Amino acid sequence: MLHLKNHADTEDIFQTVFLKYVLSSVSFESEEHERAWFIRVTINSCRDLIRSFFRSHTVSLDEVMEQAAELPEDDREVLEAVLSLPQKYREVVYLHYYEGYTAPEISRLIDKNVNTVYTLLTRSRQLLRERLEGYEL
Repeated sequence: MLHLKNHADTEDIFQTVFLKYVLSSVSFESEEHERAWFIRVTINSCRDLIRSFFRSHTVSLDEVMEQAAELPEDDREVLEAVLSLPQKYREVVYLHYYEGYTAPEISRLIDKNVNTVYTLLTRSRQLLRERLEGYEL
């Protein structure tokens, strides 16, 4: 928790370390050796997570909502509409409009067919039009 400062990530590391322990074929010389192994593997796993591409290129929804307060009213309305979309639509809208990925790139990222991504984008645009009533998307 000291390294990650995030309860969910801490739980993930906890699971990862114990999975490594269960799958490990290491024979420990003593309880102290086993304890040292747990500490070292935990620290290394925390560092790996902190340095991971995913962690360095994501923003929590809490941070996005804090930034929304700083946006002009019109932009805030659009962001709130995007965040209110179901997960499958919100994901493709974010990747396409905010991160600038193309549909073929998104299909590789989320492991879906390219045509499925196009369909999700079309449906999400329709939902946003309905929610925003008249915004040009």
